[in-house]
Amino acid sequence: MYKIAIESLGCSKNLNDSEIMAGILEKNGYILTDKFETADIIVVNTCGFIESAKEESIDTILEMADYKKSGSLKYLIVTGCMAQRYSEQLLGEIPEIDLVMGTTSFPQIAQAIEGLDRQGKTSIIEDIDKDIAENLPKKKLTPDYMAYVKIAEGCDNKCTYCIIPKLRGKYRSRRLEDIVSESEELAKSGVKEIILIAQDTSRYGTDIYGKKTLPELLRRLSKIEAIEWIRVLYTYPEEIDNELIDAVKSSSKICSYFDMPVQHSSNRILKLMNRKTTREDMLDKISMIRKALPDAVIRTTLIVGFPQESSEDFEDLKDFVREAKFDRLGAFTYSKEEGTAAANLSGQVDEDEKLARREEIMLLQQEISLENNMKRVGETCRALVEEQLEEGLYSARSQKEAPEIDGLVYVKANHELQVGSMVDVRIVQATEYDVMGETI
Repeated sequence: MYKIAIESLGCSKNLNDSEIMAGILEKNGYILTDKFETADIIVVNTCGFIESAKEESIDTILEMADYKKSGSLKYLIVTGCMAQRYSEQLLGEIPEIDLVMGTTSFPQIAQAIEGLDRQGKTSIIEDIDKDIAENLPKKKLTPDYMAYVKIAEGCDNKCTYCIIPKLRGKYRSRRLEDIVSESEELAKSGVKEIILIAQDTSRYGTDIYGKKTLPELLRRLSKIEAIEWIRVLYTYPEEIDNELIDAVKSSSKICSYFDMPVQHSSNRILKLMNRKTTREDMLDKISMIRKALPDAVIRTTLIVGFPQESSEDFEDLKDFVREAKFDRLGAFTYSKEEGTAAANLSGQVDEDEKLARREEIMLLQQEISLENNMKRVGETCRALVEEQLEEGLYSARSQKEAPEIDGLVYVKANHELQVGSMVDVRIVQATEYDVMGETI
């Protein structure tokens, strides 16, 4: 039986799809390996969101294609967003690729591999609005103690810079019962932290229940005894309301962590982006969260260099960052994506100017982040141990840090800590992005 290696690129939502593919392949008798040089089949699950992600996907595909000469590789399979977007070009221009599968066809991966043995190269691209079946096998590719749970697929927001609706289809929520059931199974397997993901988690349920159902989902999940933390990513600012804040407040298991991608502050640019909010509304939401939950962490992402972004718009953005004092912030330069409305706008900003503006925002945020972290010195928190770095020193996360995208809590301990365990820590030191603590 073939040995298969999976390389998952891009976001946690893509990783969720990779876990389903891994589960299906294992159920069908294939052997999963993390050694690409000895794999008979390599699956590259690509990202196609922005230019840098596409470049990483192409570089990875070409790197894996070399194993046809230097390793045991028989078939190279490309899946994910870039496969959905450029299936014909990929098959035509990279001869080592044997199979291309779109964002809704990956559950057929086992049958597709059997087809390769019979008929050779092919692509399987299906309706992007197709629902992914429930109860598919899934093999977790994250550490034992945490898991991502996708609660919806697709997006209806139609932001002018974003290609995702054309790659992932319309917004489709999973049934609440199916999400709870999956989370209960994860809890039984030892998972302590579940992270809810979607292109837009805040609109969960609007398509199938006729109302925002994320608060109800959070309340249901908080009843799962073995789950210690529930974290939500990708909540749009205009959809955050008192009901959601109350749901977060109702349980110590639900992390007071609001990941709200605002993208900009200038009302003129927000309108060009087709965002459904304003500078004033976003500041009101931030104030509302902090008033109800003083310890809440608010994370955001910004786009600099959007078409027609003037120096005045950029100054507005800097003022907004100073006023909002986000706990976490990531800034990206605008990526001109073919097939999006923004790609046709006049006033495209020079690439060097975009990079300079990004650098300026990140330096500004660095000062704010240090100021915020210094306030944490002396506080105590519960931390999830992730790795032993050296004797007596561990990396960990508190409820205030999401995996991979935020900083860390470095923990000094005078006794051995188990990876995946929860420990009480007192913060004693802070840097711009990380804090240092000691076990209590």
